[in-house]
Amino acid sequence: MIMVTIAGIIKKVGTTTKVKTGAWRTFIPTVTDKCKGCKICESFCPDGCIKVNPKTKKAEIDYDFCKGCLICENECPFKAITSKMEDK
Repeated sequence: MIMVTIAGIIKKVGTTTKVKTGAWRTFIPTVTDKCKGCKICESFCPDGCIKVNPKTKKAEIDYDFCKGCLICENECPFKAITSKMEDK
């Protein structure tokens, strides 16, 4: 199955962690100190680019793969993720 997007081609579903797509982003999410490490953002991220660091117990975003969909910001029950327009 081929999925065509405006910015490029994803040849196989589930390969977003192998294709750096962060350059597509318009908005950039940022994890604040309010993060409780609940992993809700991690479970909702469609690109699999959010992981909770086991040492710090805080979410970390891999910006090489984050497309800035802001689902994480919307789903965070602690409002620990904020966003702004990316400077490019």
